[in-house]
Amino acid sequence: MSLAAGIVGLPNVGKSTLFNAITSSSVAASNYPFCTIEPNLGIVPVPDARLAVLAEIFRSKKIVPSTTTFVDIAGLVRGASKGEGLGNAFLSHIREVDAIVTVVRCFEDENVAHVEDSPDPLHDIEIINTELALADLAAVERRLEKSRPRAKADPKLAPEVAALEKLSAALNEGTTARIAAAGELEVSLAKELTLLTAKPVLYVANVDESGLTKESERVAAVRKFAQSQGAECIVVCAKLEAELAALPRDEASALAKELGVEQSGLDRLIVGAYRLLNLMTFLTAGEKETRAWTIERGTKAPQAAGKIHSDLERGFIRAEIASFDDLARLRNLAAVKDAGLLRVEGRDYLMQEGDVVTFRFNV
Repeated sequence: MSLAAGIVGLPNVGKSTLFNAITSSSVAASNYPFCTIEPNLGIVPVPDARLAVLAEIFRSKKIVPSTTTFVDIAGLVRGASKGEGLGNAFLSHIREVDAIVTVVRCFEDENVAHVEDSPDPLHDIEIINTELALADLAAVERRLEKSRPRAKADPKLAPEVAALEKLSAALNEGTTARIAAAGELEVSLAKELTLLTAKPVLYVANVDESGLTKESERVAAVRKFAQSQGAECIVVCAKLEAELAALPRDEASALAKELGVEQSGLDRLIVGAYRLLNLMTFLTAGEKETRAWTIERGTKAPQAAGKIHSDLERGFIRAEIASFDDLARLRNLAAVKDAGLLRVEGRDYLMQEGDVVTFRFNV
């Protein structure tokens, strides 16, 4: 599987409604063909206004956006770490994703029951984080049981035991591995053990329509908690997004405008998940197509070229790069070059978000 964000939450918080809205909206979002690999996995295009501008400048026949992969993971209940509900399936599925999108309910609806009696987003977050931490703690303790005897025979393993004990103590106190794993060895062990609380998290506050224009105390509490964890909070009305996704684009835009929704919460969520996965975009443009290519941050130019074709990486000579802003202002590549704004970069160049690139190669 490519890098994926898993959507998690307690039952009846709007998690599946949100996933359905994401996957429905992808059909009409662009010319990129929506792809569902399984019923609970969807690959959706990342909204990017730069593509239409470049396509106009280069008179491209086709636009192909970047994509983000979402996984709809079974609802979690208290005791999941001990196998309650679909606990074992939940934990195995979440281990397979690279980042977590936690959906919490911030609205009242007497027709929709809440598994914990009444909506309390911070309480929901606490349940989810506790279950993930308990599962992580069990994994760390199992490793400690093996490492301690080995360290007595081989002192070189003592640092591993110390790192595991530090993780164990932090998890026992309710601290996530994401925060506790400060040292290089701790980070390495957290990755090796696929600790759930080590994964980056984005919080989604699911509100009703009134919650889009006025921030409630529940949303403010989620936002404050997210900030304390170094995470992002996005406010979405999943029900409205699902309704908009089911409409033709023109009708959806008109309805959104009528309701005062300036920017789609869904778009912000998709872009947020893309960032959460440590992904970035570089762009190529020509008469055939304008395309956004997905790479991980920190990728060098030859490896980025390899995303297009292995021959480009194998025979890489240089990357000729124009900034999107310069292209949008000057309206063609020749003008950018004449203005001395076309950069030539070599093998060690770290790609930057939004680079518009032509790769030169020879094989």
